[in-house]
Amino acid sequence: MDVGLFRTKPEPAIGTASVQAAAGASGRPGALQYYVVGASTQRALSIPTVSRAVGLITSMVAGLDFRTYTMQWDPEVEDYERIYIPGESWMTRPDPRTTRNFIMAATVRDLMLSGRAMWYVTSRYSTGFPASFTWLPHDNINTYDQAGPEWFGPASNIEFNGVEVDPDNVIQFLSPISGMLWTGNRAIQIAYELDEAARRYAINGGGIASGYLQQKDGQPMGGDELAELAAAWSEARGSLAVGALNQHVEWREFQQDPAKLQLMDARQHSALELARVFQVPAWLVGVAIGGMTYQNSQQARRDLFEFGARPFIDCIQETLSQDNVVARGKHVELNVNGYLNRYEAAVEDGIMVEEDAQVI
Repeated sequence: MDVGLFRTKPEPAIGTASVQAAAGASGRPGALQYYVVGASTQRALSIPTVSRAVGLITSMVAGLDFRTYTMQWDPEVEDYERIYIPGESWMTRPDPRTTRNFIMAATVRDLMLSGRAMWYVTSRYSTGFPASFTWLPHDNINTYDQAGPEWFGPASNIEFNGVEVDPDNVIQFLSPISGMLWTGNRAIQIAYELDEAARRYAINGGGIASGYLQQKDGQPMGGDELAELAAAWSEARGSLAVGALNQHVEWREFQQDPAKLQLMDARQHSALELARVFQVPAWLVGVAIGGMTYQNSQQARRDLFEFGARPFIDCIQETLSQDNVVARGKHVELNVNGYLNRYEAAVEDGIMVEEDAQVI
């Protein structure tokens, strides 16, 4: 049973063709032309540390497989045990038009940056449970009963690309961590401005020594003549490695440290702050810090899961285990054990030597 993306109304707010195009009724390529990426998202992802942190967590979660289980009481241990059962068909590809890796990575990125993510149910089984989904980019969504940036619960008034959608057909993932575009706004802004300063230095001749021209003798030049001389010298030095001056003018170089001009220390500290914001081990985003040893470097893979990815994994598991997605009593989980034990298994199988696994 197919489910239309938008709620049917006697008098649609816009033309049917526009609704179908925005909804992707004619296929994802037709819908993509209406999708946008918000300015704040673009700015944040243009910062290498943010891009790296988001990439680490999204790629990790997107590579995990879905599993389904039920809980059964075990009287011998006096506790519940998990009984794994065959999963739903959508667990292989939630959106039949794209890969699971893509929709999962996009979902986690929205959770990280905006604090929530949404899927729309595009078809249902005869039982009424969802059979397939499509990802709704967060930058295209408005919820007037949840203005944000803090989300206090599921939204009941949802618009996608300016058209109202039925909230009963929307799966809303609410992150336990507030969106990092909000909580990390200052750190992101500082990092962006520092990178902009370094960019300006590079554009304005970062590879050319800075200095000034000083007239030694002869008739004193006026301000306009000095400005013209400096401009001609700067232009020539920008394209030529060798310059020429007569005996009346001398070039004097400023004694400056290029590292300071590129704000290396400040940018390094900013990258460390962003690693803290995104809860990723600093060395994984390329920040050199003291005290890293062979043992705790080996532990960083587990730290990435525990402190970086786990809140989003738990959010996805619990959301997809709700009664509006699967039958009561069923639980959906992402197989994290495969990720955590990947390198240990590679050593046991002889694919990788122990030293290589520890370095990774």
